[in-house]
Amino acid sequence: MTAEPVTVADPDDPRVADYLRLTDAAARAEHLFIAEGTLVIRQLLASPYPVRSVLLTPARLNDLRSDLSQHDLSVFLAEQPVMNAIAGFDIHRGAVAAAERLPLPTVADLAAGAGRLVVAEAITDHENMGALFRNAAAFGVDGLLLDRQCCDPLYRRAVRVSMGHVLRVPFTRVDGWPGPLADLGRAGFTVLALTPAADAEPIDSVVAEAGERWALVVGTEGAGLSEGAMAAATRRVRIPMAAGVDSLNVATAAAIALFALSRR
Repeated sequence: MTAEPVTVADPDDPRVADYLRLTDAAARAEHLFIAEGTLVIRQLLASPYPVRSVLLTPARLNDLRSDLSQHDLSVFLAEQPVMNAIAGFDIHRGAVAAAERLPLPTVADLAAGAGRLVVAEAITDHENMGALFRNAAAFGVDGLLLDRQCCDPLYRRAVRVSMGHVLRVPFTRVDGWPGPLADLGRAGFTVLALTPAADAEPIDSVVAEAGERWALVVGTEGAGLSEGAMAAATRRVRIPMAAGVDSLNVATAAAIALFALSRR
């Protein structure tokens, strides 16, 4: 059972130090992360991530009281102005939680039992990253592989945009890029590089041939996938679009491609 909530009136109270400077993406990157909003906090409480504490306004406590009663953790209450002062901006959702990160799995462990993977290269926008995880959950993806240029999927905004699905879809970081793409090919995956290039194959035409194990590779908007990633892929695929439109938002494009691949 959760202990009785503790009211915090001082923004400098050391008990809520985990929530200081929430807009600083690097402040908690090594050990902690923050979940924001009641829906996401519910996902966090149901996940394997150890929750350190929850910081709520009194109004949000009623929304989460039943969920929190099942867990042994610290609950801090703060009026909205105090919460805003702690975080450094207006947390209009009135609910944040601090949790500990878990060790990342190896690429081999993540891929071992997987049939559907998404591989991301240089996705640096947290909202795109969060949407990518939400799409992955929606279409039954077993895990995500992120190169070292990708932003932190456990940054507060990414977790929120993912609606908490980043907390249940396994992911890991990969080194030696784009070597891991060749490794996936040798492990039996059809590696599909998603690109707007006109000479790429329409994705619908390769769905039946993708096999039981496939990995969809997506890259940053603008530059797209690197030449190395394109060369390491098994096939290059595109989403047919109307004339005059050269590309889609990466999360939107991934959703369309995952829908096509999941229909087989």
